[in-house]
Amino acid sequence: MQLPPLVQTFVLHFGEMGSRWGINRTVGQIYALLFVAERALNADEIVERLGLSRSNVSMGLKELQAWNLVRLQHVPGDRRDYFATPDDIWQIVRTLVEERKKREVDPTLTLLREILMQEPGSPEERHAQARLREMHDLFELFSGWYTDVRRLDTDRLVQLLSLGAKVQRILEVKDRLRLVPGRRRGSPTASD
Repeated sequence: MQLPPLVQTFVLHFGEMGSRWGINRTVGQIYALLFVAERALNADEIVERLGLSRSNVSMGLKELQAWNLVRLQHVPGDRRDYFATPDDIWQIVRTLVEERKKREVDPTLTLLREILMQEPGSPEERHAQARLREMHDLFELFSGWYTDVRRLDTDRLVQLLSLGAKVQRILEVKDRLRLVPGRRRGSPTASD
């Protein structure tokens, strides 16, 4: 079965991007297909639509299940497994961030903690530990921020993500007010 051009463009692009995100092209294509599919698909349908081998599709589906990015579904009267992505895109983002944190940030933090607990044996190691302390503190800051943010409901999360441009505009106005002639730096204005 040939994919419609719009779907094919997205699936191929997502496969290419997947390799940049640390997953292989096949896994990216499978996920993209499941994401835009109108209903859950079984492995045979994925093979047919993407022209991939059955073994590649099986391995890709196992990887997506390990990442908690696909849901397994059963159809009454059909013994095959069907796969779908969560309907809520925010749930997908939350899952991706959580899984990447578990796989990338948490092990790095563990290693940094272990290194920082060691007694440096030379000035070079002392310098390295000072730099690693900075990295550790940044990772801890992000990790704590993530812990707080993941508890937010979707509406609050959207509000938080929308703040960037608003904060930037506020800071630009504040900077312009500082440059107003005749106004002393630090003196309050009606808008402060």
